[in-house]
Amino acid sequence: MKKKNQVKASRREFLKNSSLAAAGFFIVPRHVLGRGFTAPSDKLHIAAIGSGGKGEDDINMFYKSGKAEIAFLCDVDDRQAVNSRKKFPKAKYYKDFREMLSKEGKSIEAVSVSTPDHTHAVAAMAAMQLNKHVYVQKPLTHDIYEARMLTEAAHRYKVVTQMGNQGSSGDGVRQLQEWYNAGLIGDVHTMYCYTDRPIWPQGVARPANSSPIPGELDFDLWLGTAPKKDYFEGLLPFNWRGWWDYGTGALGDMACHIMAPAFAVAGLGYPVSAECSVATKYIENWNKAYYPDSGPISSHITLTFKGKDGKPDVELHWMDGGIQPTRPAELGANEMMGDGGNGVIFHGTKGKMMCGTYGIDPKLLPTSRTNEVNVPKTIARVPGGDDGHYGAWVEAAMAGYGSDKAKNLSSHFDIAGPLTESVLMGNLAIRSYDIRKKKGNDYDYPGRFIKLLWDGPNMKITNFDEANQFVKRTYRDGWSLGV
Repeated sequence: MKKKNQVKASRREFLKNSSLAAAGFFIVPRHVLGRGFTAPSDKLHIAAIGSGGKGEDDINMFYKSGKAEIAFLCDVDDRQAVNSRKKFPKAKYYKDFREMLSKEGKSIEAVSVSTPDHTHAVAAMAAMQLNKHVYVQKPLTHDIYEARMLTEAAHRYKVVTQMGNQGSSGDGVRQLQEWYNAGLIGDVHTMYCYTDRPIWPQGVARPANSSPIPGELDFDLWLGTAPKKDYFEGLLPFNWRGWWDYGTGALGDMACHIMAPAFAVAGLGYPVSAECSVATKYIENWNKAYYPDSGPISSHITLTFKGKDGKPDVELHWMDGGIQPTRPAELGANEMMGDGGNGVIFHGTKGKMMCGTYGIDPKLLPTSRTNEVNVPKTIARVPGGDDGHYGAWVEAAMAGYGSDKAKNLSSHFDIAGPLTESVLMGNLAIRSYDIRKKKGNDYDYPGRFIKLLWDGPNMKITNFDEANQFVKRTYRDGWSLGV
């Protein structure tokens, strides 16, 4: 009881000394507000880096939890921030997250990062180094090295973390784990994860001509860590996902959602190898197009994980661009596989099971088995499921680092970090696929013909050194991860 009172006292002292008091936030005893109301002193004060698009959704979900105060907003594009600024007029607005953290650090308890992928790591690390709890949209980072650094930093700075793959808090993932733990499909040895993404341009050349920069957008600030390149129409607010300088393609967009159930069920760690095949366009004279700035139209990636405790090795197949695995023989001809465009199929030594995006609608195969089995619920559910993913982080941040609530989060960085690294291993394989070497009057593509062998603990490809350039990118001058 004493520890609980100390936590409350520290929060009251925090608010007493913060600039929020000057902005109109006051500590009001709970009994004054009446039954059913939450005192401002019992709310988590969040700064949102990225206030439009998915950032706007995240902000609204934190607010919906009833335990969060949206205290600060930040976005490099005023157009994107319009709705959030109207909904939270008391929240002070910034364009540069570095300025916001520098000026308002004492008034911020936690930070939400919902920017394009290439800014995730620098924004999150800057907040963590100020001992702010962080919620970071998926994928956790743009590069493997960044994911490892954030995972380690969470413990160094003792902050509560969560990645924004909300399906990991859903009931479906837990149902799949309980079926698997009960031995209903034996030992899993092969998994197929697939998506109909991308739904933005990929496998295309970067436009040769630049476009005028909208007046509301600070494009240089938006570029952040990325190379200095011209703005072109259509890059924002969504199509940046297909460009390697900023996004991580279909894998980055969907794999943290779709591969999360696979990781949870099989208890996967770092892969030991990666290989891929990709679809490319053809140009004049039937020559394959080479677009190194953009992700492929579609890809098939195979990641191999060493089996644990005497269990078989696991092959995880990732397919995007509409490529799907062969339908399991146990699935009826007119039954939907996954959720149609996306899903996961688990092949075990004794049977199979499947689910859709986020682990939704889990089913044993044949599907008639689903209602025939009665496996006890042994894994605690997250109140509110997917929606509860947000509230669970808010409550954990209020409870503090090392609390049971923080340890029980569905996607804290000890989970999200290795998952993200494996997702990005797929992109490393894709980018290695098109590494060109001059060979006489032609080019050789050595990355297309080999399996990349991965030393996970040391973050290194051991058999094709050229691929290691994609493990850690070089930031533009003026930007640093600060480690």
